[in-house]
Amino acid sequence: MKVLSFAPALRLGLPPSRRLRPSALVAVLASTALSFTATTTSAQVAKNAVRQSVGGIELVVLQTGVREVVTIRGSIAAGDGLSPDTNPALADLTGGMLDKGTTTRDKYAIAQLLGDVGATISFSTGPSSLNVNAKCLRQNLPLVIGLIAEQLRTPAFSPEELAKLKKQFAGIYRRQSDDTDFRADDAFSRAIYPAGHPNRQAPGPELLAGAEQTTLADVKAFHAKYYGPATFRLVLVGDVDPAAARAEVAKVFAGWTGGERAPKPAPAKAGGLDTARDQNVFMPEKTNLSLIWGQPTGLRYADTDTLALRVGTAALGSGFTGRLMANVRDKEGLTYGIGSYVAGDTFVDGDWRIQGNFAPAMLEKGIAATKRQLTEWYTNGITEAELAQRKTGLAGTYKVGLSTTAGMAGTILNTLNRELELSFIDQYPARVGALTREQVNTAIKKHLDPEKMVLVKAGTVPGAK
Repeated sequence: MKVLSFAPALRLGLPPSRRLRPSALVAVLASTALSFTATTTSAQVAKNAVRQSVGGIELVVLQTGVREVVTIRGSIAAGDGLSPDTNPALADLTGGMLDKGTTTRDKYAIAQLLGDVGATISFSTGPSSLNVNAKCLRQNLPLVIGLIAEQLRTPAFSPEELAKLKKQFAGIYRRQSDDTDFRADDAFSRAIYPAGHPNRQAPGPELLAGAEQTTLADVKAFHAKYYGPATFRLVLVGDVDPAAARAEVAKVFAGWTGGERAPKPAPAKAGGLDTARDQNVFMPEKTNLSLIWGQPTGLRYADTDTLALRVGTAALGSGFTGRLMANVRDKEGLTYGIGSYVAGDTFVDGDWRIQGNFAPAMLEKGIAATKRQLTEWYTNGITEAELAQRKTGLAGTYKVGLSTTAGMAGTILNTLNRELELSFIDQYPARVGALTREQVNTAIKKHLDPEKMVLVKAGTVPGAK
């Protein structure tokens, strides 16, 4: 399931990931690693990063000028999309059991070890991957790498912990089902993605039934099949020696086998599903109504037109200078917030969407105002002034994102998962800077079609039941 959190959800002003996962709060806090204090910049990543295979694990180590701190990011192809049709909750529950103790240490002993040295480890499950997030001081890296290996390789799979996790899963899902953003995203995913696509979320009743029926045997079988070095990517950034890191990873993961690469689904096509173009998810007594309007792009991040489409999309709806906020909110006063973005395209093809929030009484006017901006943008494209502004903004934001160990580690892992070379990180500002207005506007027309977009409204929709 793609938005389940075992910690309080945080609104960060970012496009929603499909769903938050166990220990999401710890993962968010861990991302605030210290800024670099020396000269490692985006222009040096490919040159300075050490990339190698260690026992089948794809390991990347980047030593930076930050003192004492090491940030760790990793992923395994063991996400929701690999859950069987008969139990869409299985990948979530398997990932949720990793921090419940191992065959040699219970969860309290692990928590004590981490707490004593101020380190963190968390696991989360997304549509396509099991994710590893950790942070520690340099001298504690062997401990943390060892604990990550222990939790990934030999989870205890206690029946008592599974029983508690299943209850947590059901309770959190029911609470999040009362959130209009959650329900809009949930319905939108099924409206645009075909069955079998990792970005398609299973209906709530199927998730809850799957969680209820999950056995220890199911969890162990999923773990045995998908967890292993064959798809494990591990990134270490900060005050870390590449040779020492390689030796430690080789030692603690020695003899680990298994893992399977997920088959790539056929790209979702705009208008390809037999689905209503206007859908309501009625939720009584809501003062806030969530809207998502969009379609699949058929593009992965590594595809040729992706950057051009993202630049054009930013001009329409990124921040207060985007057309949507400037007009629908600031000029017409119809929305609490609205924006547009491309998402879900790291491992598979993703989608394009406008997402906004309205008071029920403002909904129809808000949709009409949004449609005017979408139509104008799609028909006439972006201007040269908007292109220049977005080039500067995107390149600047990208560089700022690389200024922390967490930002750099996340960017490196995303680059690997997008099947791009590390040189792409160095080249990103120049690639964005080289885009022309014609390329951007052509990408918009080529991959989008407002006539094929799906509009989903969740909340107390006027006239709906």
